[in-house]
Amino acid sequence: MAHPKNAQSAYSERALLLTLAGIQFSHILDFMIMMPLGPMLMRELGITTHEFGLLVASYSFSAAVSGLLAATFVDRFERKRLILVVFLLFGLATLACGLAPSYATLIIARGLAGAFGGVLGALVQTIIGDTIPFARRAKASGTVSAAFSFSTVAGVPLSLWLASHFQWRAPFIFIVVLVAIFMVVAVRVLPELRHHLSQEKQAHPFSALFAVMRDANHWRAMMLSALIIFSGFTVIPYITVYAVNNIAISQHDIAYIYLVGGAATLVTARLIGHWADVAGKVRVYRIVALAAMVPLLAVTQIETASLGWWLVCTTLFFVLISGRFIPAMAIITSAAQPKLRGTFMSLNGTVQSLAMGLAATLSGFIITQDASGNIIGYENVGYVAIVANIIAIWFVSRIVMHDAHPNLPDVTPK
Repeated sequence: MAHPKNAQSAYSERALLLTLAGIQFSHILDFMIMMPLGPMLMRELGITTHEFGLLVASYSFSAAVSGLLAATFVDRFERKRLILVVFLLFGLATLACGLAPSYATLIIARGLAGAFGGVLGALVQTIIGDTIPFARRAKASGTVSAAFSFSTVAGVPLSLWLASHFQWRAPFIFIVVLVAIFMVVAVRVLPELRHHLSQEKQAHPFSALFAVMRDANHWRAMMLSALIIFSGFTVIPYITVYAVNNIAISQHDIAYIYLVGGAATLVTARLIGHWADVAGKVRVYRIVALAAMVPLLAVTQIETASLGWWLVCTTLFFVLISGRFIPAMAIITSAAQPKLRGTFMSLNGTVQSLAMGLAATLSGFIITQDASGNIIGYENVGYVAIVANIIAIWFVSRIVMHDAHPNLPDVTPK
């Protein structure tokens, strides 16, 4: 597959990846900030754990719908122009979150942010698949995945500081400022990508979508994606609420969870990506996913812990739960037929968002609060996550990677 000339040099490739990481940082921070703001939002808006779960899930369900719609047109447009338009709309939706006067308007604004944020995630992965050769793709995914690390090590603590000194709206205004900055950078750095555009006019807007859905390998890749997301997001939305109400971690110390965990993933993301490129993406995914079950159990089973011990558990959780996704996304992206990659990644984004929303909603109904505010039933959420993770470990070998060279260890045996 021919790659754009301006993505060939090491300098331009690095600039491209850092720009994509900036876009990823913005919408990941927008999604992530809801979890640590949970105790504050529940108190100031007077909402229950179920209502908070719906607030988190509204973003994901909206992203699922928009991803499905995007799958009908994403491969019909030049990549750069499309991602810039979606990024701008995402910034406007995030501004609406910061200005929302009530729970009802906030949940609507979160839905709009999810509608555009979900498409952004798919477009970022699509551009990586279009521009980065398979042999370096896991490392490239690790570089862009560092956006998660930066959002946890810097974005979330800073956003929590803004929220504590001003109010819960301040983090969303901060994200809007970031969108404006990264928009200017993206205009200058991102290359135009037209090689996916067919010279022949497609019969109808759903032709690419139907072509993706006819490929059984695409379905297997999306199933793997859903399992990985589901196993993480049954647990993730309530880590902060559980830490404050059950472990007795103060709201002030919550920032340390994200600071330490983010700093660790900042180092491990690129290491895992490089390891996967060298040792094989399927093999590394399985090793990291197996190891991830230890912190999955720990953060949902521990009833008492010092701040230091809790930080050990949550840091391992961040490193290994997010680490699974680095080789996994290289596998999933490579499962797509190149000419259909944009449509496939949009549809995959829909599946991920549905899994995320269902996971957050399910865990919101599994757990309850007693009279003293303690979270009840969080250990059951952990068991659900473990089962989904085990199924994903078994299922990954069924994915065929089209971009893999037959001499590489990444090729899945038939």
